[in-house]
Amino acid sequence: MIEPGLENRPCGGRYGDIVQAIGHTPLVELKRLSPKPGVRIYAKLESHNPTGSVKDRVARALIEDAEERGAIAPGQTILEPTSGNTGISLAMICSRKGYPLKVVMPDNVTVERTQLLHMYGAEIVYSPGDQGSNGAVAMALEMAEGDASYYMPYQYGNQANPRAHYEGTAVEILEELDEVTAFVAGLGTGGTLTGTGRRLKEENPSTLVVAAEPLQGELVQGLRSLDDGFIPPILDLDLLDRKIFVSNRDSVVWTKKLLAEEGVFAGVSSGAIAKIAHRVASEIDEGNVVFVVCDDGWKYLSSGVYTKPLEELEEVIETASFW
Repeated sequence: MIEPGLENRPCGGRYGDIVQAIGHTPLVELKRLSPKPGVRIYAKLESHNPTGSVKDRVARALIEDAEERGAIAPGQTILEPTSGNTGISLAMICSRKGYPLKVVMPDNVTVERTQLLHMYGAEIVYSPGDQGSNGAVAMALEMAEGDASYYMPYQYGNQANPRAHYEGTAVEILEELDEVTAFVAGLGTGGTLTGTGRRLKEENPSTLVVAAEPLQGELVQGLRSLDDGFIPPILDLDLLDRKIFVSNRDSVVWTKKLLAEEGVFAGVSSGAIAKIAHRVASEIDEGNVVFVVCDDGWKYLSSGVYTKPLEELEEVIETASFW
């Protein structure tokens, strides 16, 4: 039986271009994960964007902002550090708009990400995997500093990043829910937390904005520990009510749980965020907890995280960069 009020939800639309199809992602209740009757957990499925991740919103905003400001010349090469998803999103958009793309990313990302980047025509420069995304940022900044042929959107310091979520992600959530008790997202560039969190707090100052943060020293893709020494310039720490640590191991456990219990095929960073969303939900008596499913799981299939027992994944968990 369809829940009252959900009968006529749109499930698509007609668009003139793949870039126009970005956003308007589903907000899905995960009933089996709810820790108590009065608490509802909702997943914002950013995995339903065209390339399968939340970074489609950001990539579109970065390029369109540069075009509007006249900061990028026709045919100019785009340079950007990435853990994979932003690079893929930029590659899709740049292929549509005619910009060459060069991305800098850790050398231990899963093979699916490098394959798709190459398929879109992007050039990849690898940074040391043991330095995580921080190493990619440092290398890209060094490359851009002495070469005017590059335009670097720099998602970590570009206000177009949080603005994409302020004007998009948050608005979509508010259109579906009258009350958001808590919003949980991963601590990566800071764009999702800052943009969405700011808009939600403007509507209701009591909304909790919670960051899922990896443990210091954990190899991360997309998420970061602030204790590792780099704070993204766009991250507004004053908006955060809490930062809660999560391990790589728990991230894998909860990625498997999302798939097994709710049918959500998500990337490993989404497992990390789901773990923290469930913890927050367990600490309240009633309300709505919304968390972001950053990307889908197909880019991680080669890692074996969905098919192998946890005890067989110990080496992968310790050495691979997932988030």
